[in-house]
Amino acid sequence: MAEIGAPLPSPDPDARTSWDRVIDLLAFLAAAYHLVVVGRTFIYLGIFYPTPFHRAVSLTFALLLAYLIHMRRRASHGAGFWSDIVLLLMAMAPLWYIILFYEQVTDYDEYGFLDMAGMALAFSLAISLLVALKRAVGWVLVTIVCLFLAVARYQNILPGLLFGKGYAWDRLTYAVYVPGEGIFGVPLGVASTIVIVFLMFAHLLQRAGVGEWFSELAMSIAGWTRGGAAKTAVLASAFFGTISGSPSANAATTGAVTIPLMIRAGYRPGFAGAVEAASSAGGQILPPVMGAIAFVMADFLGAPYYQIALAAAVPAFLYFVIVFMGVDFEAARQGLAGMPRNELPALGATFRKGWFFLLPIGLMIYLMLVQKFDPDMAGIFSLPLLVAVSFLSRDRSKRLYPKQIHGALVSAVKAWIPLAILTAAVGMLVAALGLSGLGTKFSRALVDLSGGNLTLALAMVGLASLILGMGMDSLPAYITVATLCAPALVLMGVSELAAHLFVVYWGLASHITPPVCVTVFVTCSISGAGIWETGKDAVRLAIGKYLLPFSFALHPALLLQDTVDAVLLAALSALVGAVSLSAGTIGYGLVALTWPARSVLIAGGVLLILPGWNMLGIGSALVAAGLLMQLRGWRAARA
Repeated sequence: MAEIGAPLPSPDPDARTSWDRVIDLLAFLAAAYHLVVVGRTFIYLGIFYPTPFHRAVSLTFALLLAYLIHMRRRASHGAGFWSDIVLLLMAMAPLWYIILFYEQVTDYDEYGFLDMAGMALAFSLAISLLVALKRAVGWVLVTIVCLFLAVARYQNILPGLLFGKGYAWDRLTYAVYVPGEGIFGVPLGVASTIVIVFLMFAHLLQRAGVGEWFSELAMSIAGWTRGGAAKTAVLASAFFGTISGSPSANAATTGAVTIPLMIRAGYRPGFAGAVEAASSAGGQILPPVMGAIAFVMADFLGAPYYQIALAAAVPAFLYFVIVFMGVDFEAARQGLAGMPRNELPALGATFRKGWFFLLPIGLMIYLMLVQKFDPDMAGIFSLPLLVAVSFLSRDRSKRLYPKQIHGALVSAVKAWIPLAILTAAVGMLVAALGLSGLGTKFSRALVDLSGGNLTLALAMVGLASLILGMGMDSLPAYITVATLCAPALVLMGVSELAAHLFVVYWGLASHITPPVCVTVFVTCSISGAGIWETGKDAVRLAIGKYLLPFSFALHPALLLQDTVDAVLLAALSALVGAVSLSAGTIGYGLVALTWPARSVLIAGGVLLILPGWNMLGIGSALVAAGLLMQLRGWRAARA
């Protein structure tokens, strides 16, 4: 994702300062506004504040800041920005029409279509939004949105699966523009409440020094073991990835430290980049936050958040076991020892240095999982505690004084801008799919092509999710694949929760699967390794992202949707399978593995991860055979 909030140097310091002061002031006002509204202040004061009204104000801030940032960049290079002013006005007019004349806009609900004035407002906002989207993430998502809008408009003349009723512009623009749907639908609603609050929480944590503490803690826990540098990267990226909201951003942030550290420890640059990519991509499936995906999924499914977080816990743990053991086996294969203990921070001293960070994180999890608070309110209540505990830090520069709070809130809003634009644009895509019925048709076509075979249907849905997720960040990728692909699995009898988690895993796999592997591109820019070399290692390390979804889709025990005995058996079987699979894919266990031994361990690991008594018996026998082959090699090596 392009970082549209990142400052650029300017040849004119005075001009740069003037622009930055205005942008930072607006960003701080946006943060304050969202804290007031998301904190239910108007409700406590007895003031009626419609949800679509808030989403319009939120998008106003996002687009205003996005265009001002772009104008600042053009001004710093001596270029004009009249086109930006026109595009900004094109966005402000329809947004402020909703804000100032909300009742007149809702009158359109009586008709189900827009008049000429309404269509002009809808087109104006859509064009401005798509231009901002292109600047934020490139052409891929813009093209997808436009294609689906075109299908909804002209499907009466399209062939085959795309054929349908087709809707006139007045009906299509109604679905895109009217509050509560389209641009102002659920995706933007999540971005304007939950996502922005959690970004504020994450940026305040970072400003307080939690990133350094996580890294030091991970180093003190795993740094002394063989391959400790890479294990530290896995742990640190997992910790940070669950709240970062973006695999590529996570890889860029933590990878700048962990990748050079791994290379100095003796890992190949390609493998070092692969470790960071696989770990960063895993953060989006790791509870409690899951990069905000869990919150959107809760809205889609109408399920409580805690149910999704608990269900996702076991598969996420198994995924990181596979990555962690892969790192360990690679270190053993290369003969890489751990770092000397005298060069590592002591665990007790490191823990005492930042234990207080666990208090606001623990409070947030407690409020969401135990007290069943909405995630945004849990975040709001955790913010004051975070500010308070920061003063327990011995490093005065990490304490959250007003200046530090201001800086963290401004940086959080700048990071939120592209997400707000993304979710608003994805809302247009969802509206087009709802009108055209293409999501349902696509799902039924997949079911027909599979011939009723669930395993084949899972493979086809996984491949479709992988392709649709290419080039997109985690949240828009999930919304797209959940709308198009998940219904196919539900039609085949898979539970809704398992179907949505299935497409999440496969959609996010696009971040590490060549050729369009955004997170791998980020890590390669740090390591200097080749894309295909790094991508191949990332796929090997993250093999669980491709296999675990089949396990919990075919049998829901891994999602805690079965008896206690079945859950324990499935988890233990998958754990043994994960270790066996890691050894087979890396090529090392107790000793270096021959290809027959690797093949046996890979096959056994896959069968143990997949459910069913037959799979369990055959998989156990294969893993046992692979272990015996290793023991013989180990004894021969000792002799």
